Amino acid sequence: MASVALRPIPQVVAHRAEAEPRGLMSWLTTTDHKRIGILYLVTSFAFFVLGGTEALMIRLQLGEANNTLVSPEVYNQLFTMHGTTMVFLFVVPMLAGFGNYFVPLMIGARDMAFPRLNALSYWLFLAGGIVLYSSIFWSPPEAGWISTVPLAGSSYLPSGGVDAWIYLIHLTGLSSLLGSINFYVTVANMRAPGMSWSRLPLFVWSILAYSLLLIIAIPVIAGAVTMLLLDRHFGTHFFDTAHGGSALLWQNLFWFFGHPEVYILILPAFGVISEVLPVFARKPIFGYKAIAASTIMISFLGLLVWVHHMFTTPTPIVILVFAMISSFLIAVPTGIKIFNWIGTLWQGSIEFRTPLMYAVGMVALFTIGGLSGIFLAMIPVDWQLSDTYFVVAHIHFVFVGGSTMGIFAAIYYWFPKITGRMLSERLGKWSFWLMFVGILVTFMIQHSLGLDGMPRRVYEYSNVGNLQLYNQISTGGSWILGFGVLLTIINVWRSVHHGTIAGPDPWKANTLEWFTTSPPPVNNFDEIPRVRSLEPMKDIRREIERRSRDGTGATQTPAEIKTTV
Repeated sequence: MASVALRPIPQVVAHRAEAEPRGLMSWLTTTDHKRIGILYLVTSFAFFVLGGTEALMIRLQLGEANNTLVSPEVYNQLFTMHGTTMVFLFVVPMLAGFGNYFVPLMIGARDMAFPRLNALSYWLFLAGGIVLYSSIFWSPPEAGWISTVPLAGSSYLPSGGVDAWIYLIHLTGLSSLLGSINFYVTVANMRAPGMSWSRLPLFVWSILAYSLLLIIAIPVIAGAVTMLLLDRHFGTHFFDTAHGGSALLWQNLFWFFGHPEVYILILPAFGVISEVLPVFARKPIFGYKAIAASTIMISFLGLLVWVHHMFTTPTPIVILVFAMISSFLIAVPTGIKIFNWIGTLWQGSIEFRTPLMYAVGMVALFTIGGLSGIFLAMIPVDWQLSDTYFVVAHIHFVFVGGSTMGIFAAIYYWFPKITGRMLSERLGKWSFWLMFVGILVTFMIQHSLGLDGMPRRVYEYSNVGNLQLYNQISTGGSWILGFGVLLTIINVWRSVHHGTIAGPDPWKANTLEWFTTSPPPVNNFDEIPRVRSLEPMKDIRREIERRSRDGTGATQTPAEIKTTV
């Protein structure tokens, strides 16, 4: 490694922090990417708690055959609000929150490319959530999270709820579109010296793919919901089959957005796993280029397979076969990731800390969801299982076992950097095991429900066969999962106030966010380091050790040496 000349320590620029308002107003008017990231994380987690509460109410209703705990209308509203909340108000903005906080730090930038646009993105997201949940005061939406047409287009469905859902899509969609443009410009133009595309952290690669998919998919769903709004209030008939419209048009437009949305929800979680595993395996990521390339390949193939959701529609068989083959193909780059993650752990000096446990749990649970997806990609199998609880099990293993476990891995991994304090390992491991077992118990049995013929989106069912027993098992698992989430909430609350001081680099990690203090200063870096490899923090630690050994850094503190590397 080439020797690096020592340079005087530059003075920290503090005028920006002094010019900003203090207290609550400083949060309301902030353009600091880290504060905006925290706003995203806290707000989206609050929506996660709301969506999780709705899920528990759904499971209570289905825990007994012929149950009358809630009315059919309330049940429809619950599963519509639950699905919409988890997709549009939790996973996507939660991942945007981690991206906002860490992408500039990981690439050695001082902020996002467009700080004010970044702030606008957050407030549009919050406005979308407020619009959706304000509908509970008149008539919440009850047409499902995909707003099934022609039901959602009918003027007979209570107005207000579906309209609120449409406005939510517009507001959160615009938020995601602006945020995605900001991410792309930031990564393309603001990387640290020496950080070529081949040295980009894998989490940043995943945020890039996430951003490109959103830029392509959001305009399509925006056009679709605008057409739906016109059908409902302005006399058009885009989706009204009674007047020459096409419900199939809605499905094509929605799922052109909806299937890439699956990868929008999971790719950043993949990126988190690719950052966590090498840190706690104490070895470099196995197959960096293969993982980065597979991320781009998944994004490309994800745009081609939306008809995968439409195998039971009157679509030409040649298109269905193309969608089936494409669905099989998308398993290849996903498998590349999984085998490279296993290769990273193989013969590593593994340190079983909570972030690693969530990361490994995510890989296991997502693999189950991926395998059931292969079954559903086969046309004759899909004909039998479409709209059954087998599909519910599949999508929840992907979103809860995949995206949500990846998000919790990120929480435990990056919490020390955000707050400067460590989370409790004991509470974290209890939370992991409760969540892991809860996910398996809740959703694995739902495969059997689907195979036994239980349709999804039903308010009640008859006590035939083992349907009630299976549902009771699933409901019990949902409460185990809920207690696991509650333990993490308690852990975060306690650790913010009483957690062990973390220091700048508690995990001995690999990427540049650990170069600065915990939490980072307003300007992120006093001096931006030059990147010389995929693991710049390892290079910095080696340089510190070399100078300490040679005595060349004897007159400087380790922090000062790090600044000059």
